[in-house]
Amino acid sequence: MFDLLIYGGTIVDPEKMIKGSLAVKNGKIAEIVNEEGDRLEAKEVIDATGKMIFPGAIDCHTHFNEPGFEWREDFLHGTKSAAAGGVTTIIDMPLQNDPATISAEIFERKVNIVQESAVVDYALWGGLVDNNVDDLEGMYDVGAVGLKSFLGPVSPDYSTINSGIVRDAMKVTAPLDILIGFHAEDYSIVKYEQDKAIKEARLNIVDYLTARPVSAEVLAVENIVRLAKETGAKVHICHVSHPEVAEIIKEAQSDGVKITAETCSHYLIFSEDDFLENGPMFKCAPPLRSRQAQEQLWEYTINGTISCVASDHSPCTIEEKEAGADNIWKAWGGISGVQSTFQVMFDEIVHQRKLSPQLLARILAYGPARAFNLYPQKGTLALGADADIVIVDPEASWNITPESLLYKNKISAFVGLTGKGLVERTIVRGETVFTDSQITVQSGFGRLIKVTSFTGEVANGY
Repeated sequence: MFDLLIYGGTIVDPEKMIKGSLAVKNGKIAEIVNEEGDRLEAKEVIDATGKMIFPGAIDCHTHFNEPGFEWREDFLHGTKSAAAGGVTTIIDMPLQNDPATISAEIFERKVNIVQESAVVDYALWGGLVDNNVDDLEGMYDVGAVGLKSFLGPVSPDYSTINSGIVRDAMKVTAPLDILIGFHAEDYSIVKYEQDKAIKEARLNIVDYLTARPVSAEVLAVENIVRLAKETGAKVHICHVSHPEVAEIIKEAQSDGVKITAETCSHYLIFSEDDFLENGPMFKCAPPLRSRQAQEQLWEYTINGTISCVASDHSPCTIEEKEAGADNIWKAWGGISGVQSTFQVMFDEIVHQRKLSPQLLARILAYGPARAFNLYPQKGTLALGADADIVIVDPEASWNITPESLLYKNKISAFVGLTGKGLVERTIVRGETVFTDSQITVQSGFGRLIKVTSFTGEVANGY
């Protein structure tokens, strides 16, 4: 007898969609049959008639701020929000941590702290800063699935690195196939323009947009590509905001460079017009771009150049946003989105753009799993994979309100959006963690996921 049977729904994976049933045993997907298959016996049975069954989303870019900055967010609130948003695995960033996660010892200390709180599975980024190249292999050995670096200005708890450090680090990571992730904006352009604007008392949103031009992002990515080509390193470009950047990545992929990329739901849903109209709540880095750029960025998301859509969930207090009302430089730069990404992307892809739901499975699950070496344990509905499953009612309406958010600070640029396609149930390793608007597991249920943790085999099974 199986532990769980989900029957009657449409199973959605990147390669195909079928109406069928899915059975779970010992936390793994154990059987998949088409709609004509015999009814399987299970201890728990879920009727998914009329619903879509997706692989659980993997948000590869979150800032849950623990330890050290818990007034903005913590792992308990962050992972509960993830569960409510159909995210079954998050990959948390090493900054906005105290201390920043830049060594194996600090990495393990962070795990010991957050493992008591997580309600979904989690992996962790390690950090690449200006003085820890000798620590990179150690972080990989204890479980880091990537190493995050900043080429542009960054918060005081972290450090910007120059091209010499990048090149040195790539020589270490390339033979080990360790992924380096980049916040790719040219430091000299952004810092010069920002300092000049502040000195001249240019304090509005237009000044912020001017200080972070597309050229800064382009120059940084071109440099990364050149160094990755030289060293053979595996690299990942975080939060791509513009099609010019995506085109550079596409050409590099064609040239055999080991490069993947993500964009964020806010770059695909919002534009600089929203920032100009609504103020600091929409401040992020890189900034939102023009509506034309937003539309063209969709092309690279659809064609596979961009393999991941993440939230870059970067929360703060309302006071930290309101500080920018008269001086945009004082506003916290980040958008909270881990709970909203699945639903807003579902509505945009399926209902607004009339595209296949398979695209959602690719950019929210399969793509991140492949980029971060979590596949095939995660990111797929296949025999032997973890039973991380999201059941979505494609016609259920939603309205994002502060009250609907499970964040510690119930603010987000996504508040006020409406659409259709609601996460009805989130399942992690065969256990329901969210349904009926409730978290259904105890804190600590989530597990640390490492690149080397999967030893089984998977098969499509249908």
